[in-house]
Amino acid sequence: MKNIKIYEPDDKMVTLIKDNYSVLQALGSFGINLGFGDKTVSETCRLNGVDTYTFLAVVNFTINNSAKFEDDDQISVPTLLRYLKASHTYYLDFQLPFIQRELKESINDSDPLGKLIMKIYDEYSQEIRRHMKYEEKTLFPYVEALLDGNQTSNYNIETFSKHHEQTDHKLRELKLMIIKYLPSDSLRNNQLTATLYDIFNNEEWLRHHADVEDHIFTPAIKRLERLNVQSDVTKNISSMVFNGAQESGEALSDREKDVIVGVVQGLQNKEIADRLNISVHTVITHRRNIARKLQIHSPAGLTIYAIVNGLVDISSVKL
Repeated sequence: MKNIKIYEPDDKMVTLIKDNYSVLQALGSFGINLGFGDKTVSETCRLNGVDTYTFLAVVNFTINNSAKFEDDDQISVPTLLRYLKASHTYYLDFQLPFIQRELKESINDSDPLGKLIMKIYDEYSQEIRRHMKYEEKTLFPYVEALLDGNQTSNYNIETFSKHHEQTDHKLRELKLMIIKYLPSDSLRNNQLTATLYDIFNNEEWLRHHADVEDHIFTPAIKRLERLNVQSDVTKNISSMVFNGAQESGEALSDREKDVIVGVVQGLQNKEIADRLNISVHTVITHRRNIARKLQIHSPAGLTIYAIVNGLVDISSVKL
């Protein structure tokens, strides 16, 4: 019976694999080579340039299928992206051709049922290839742009989620056709049994791959999108605050800054005039010049400007 536990950074990598042989397929996708001796998971990941937390998140999830990652900000998106890209390469360049060769060796080329089996497999191969190539052409470049701080307006991870469908229905059909209807002699029966075993493992790998995309990768990208939106808002505010004065080519005078502080503190024009020992008319003139220079016309906008530029402390402002 498979050992079920939550693996930690200090566990030995060889113990993790010994308990769960299916992790072997994930190692290559993370870029972790064999030959790590008795090193711990943390040591092995560090030597291979892999984020330990993300590696264990994927491994523990595929083993136990119970963790939640909606609010997990420790997941490394670059590590996940490398993992998914390498998984695609493994599946498309190795696993699909390998199963195809096994099937051809296991069936009779002159058998009409055998030809139909190959046809089903070829259709499945084309479908899964289209699915993964779409992700490589559309989803992965989108995520790379997000990591660079660029977010497009015509695509997001929600669009991907809505169209992310399981692609293993033809694989299930293929298994049933072989088990129920494909006659064979004893030799071919052994070959078909071995092929079926590989197809079952293949199906499990695909399910884990899709679950990682849905339950770890997608929530991580949603968080990244939110961070980018927040960053864009900050940039827009900063642009609004700083560019007004820069575009006019005129800096604020010390007296104009004093007037801004008074406005931010909620003082009326008369109260500002009394504090600064100037006339109300002069205060009004200063406020007009401030609006012209900064292109900010509201007390709220001036409050943001004053906080960002250190004219007032945010704790002293009534928000």
